[in-house]
Amino acid sequence: MMYYIYHIPGKKIGVTCDLNNRVTVQQGYSSDEYEVLESSKDIDYISWLERKLQKEYGYRVDMVPYKNLKPKSKMKINVTEQTTTFPCPVDKLKGRLFDCIGMSWLTEHGELHINKNTISWIMDNVQTSMYNKERCYVYNKAFARAYENRDMFRDIKPTVKCSKKPLKMFQNIRDWAEQRGLYDEGNPHTQYVKLQEEAGELAKALLDNNQEEVVDAIGDMVVVLTNLAHLRGVHIETCIAEAYNVISKRKGKMINGTFVKDEN
Repeated sequence: MMYYIYHIPGKKIGVTCDLNNRVTVQQGYSSDEYEVLESSKDIDYISWLERKLQKEYGYRVDMVPYKNLKPKSKMKINVTEQTTTFPCPVDKLKGRLFDCIGMSWLTEHGELHINKNTISWIMDNVQTSMYNKERCYVYNKAFARAYENRDMFRDIKPTVKCSKKPLKMFQNIRDWAEQRGLYDEGNPHTQYVKLQEEAGELAKALLDNNQEEVVDAIGDMVVVLTNLAHLRGVHIETCIAEAYNVISKRKGKMINGTFVKDEN
């Protein structure tokens, strides 16, 4: 898991595993209103550095290191055929939902999720239980049908398919993109346009016989393809492996500098 130390100038320094949900969704700051000071998978290092930076920047230093904070437990919801019931009254539900962003559960109508947009739908449609005023519920079928509005739930990330062990270089690219919000705010179509731009750069580098620019352009195209694949719910490692499984069985011959496969 990657940990990020973020800085909201004049406000605070904190640590999170999810910049978008923690800083943007919960605290209301857009990506241009904060900066990432450090990132690491070493929770001990991040916990030590957070308190050190808080002191250096003149902010209140957390009494409890990040690594010692107890994670918030998920709500113990009750799921029936028709409803999902939450263990709190309506006036306290929104805060509980924000504490449980990323939570999901299965119903016979499909998988339901808690994120910033589904929270809005839940709060607009929640009902107080007639049997217990301290509990409230939503109808599963209505919730599931709301998913037909793709824009409404656009920040629900698809499950990413990877039939091969993630390779470190590609994972570094995905970590970089995740940190910068590319997977939250980008889409495959914009990445495709970016790919065409990089292909144009490669064409120019080849025509100019500029080896440095060729290397740079090919690298940029791989980065874009890695992100495009992820946004489509698949790792690039899987794409490469499946393509190789096909081409490795092909037979053919070279014609005018191009491999032409046999028709049989």
